[in-house]
Amino acid sequence: MQRCHWATSDELLRDYHDTEWGVPLHDDRALFEFLCLEGAQAGLSWRTVLAKRERYREVFHRFEIARVAAMRDRELEKLLFDPGIIRNRLKLSATRDNAVAALRVVEEFGSLDGYLWSFVDGRPIQNRWRDKAEVPATTPLSDRMSKALKQRGFRFVGSTICYALLQATGMVNDHLAGCFRHEACARAATR
Repeated sequence: MQRCHWATSDELLRDYHDTEWGVPLHDDRALFEFLCLEGAQAGLSWRTVLAKRERYREVFHRFEIARVAAMRDRELEKLLFDPGIIRNRLKLSATRDNAVAALRVVEEFGSLDGYLWSFVDGRPIQNRWRDKAEVPATTPLSDRMSKALKQRGFRFVGSTICYALLQATGMVNDHLAGCFRHEACARAATR
């Protein structure tokens, strides 16, 4: 079975690739989780974040946006001593700040889903890369999304992080054309 190059040697990455990555996602809580986890990944490997994902869910209230937005400084401060997550003060405070920004987006647009998916006009972009060297780290789309999110008060949303978010949540199908998941994700996009 052919997979994307990054998911061939590690069971955790393989499972994530085979079940989640690139599947169109429309749940506000889950989209917020990916936004936060992609930001936490900055400068680190995605595998590191996946290994800590369940603990992130525990300490950040299953990524319920309103509950994360209401977290107090002392709660975030305590997390700096939790080895189950990435203990970076700026990334931890950005999670709460992003929840506050997400609440404003929900108030204005009705949902985080509607806002984020508006960057692709509600329809996933179907790429057909044949080689891993073709897959970009950023695009004009991720540049535009990054700029817009920053203007709305989101943090740790650079263009590379935004492109990873687009890929992870199925707004962009970047499974290689030969990967067995490419067509499944393309079909999921039409539902």
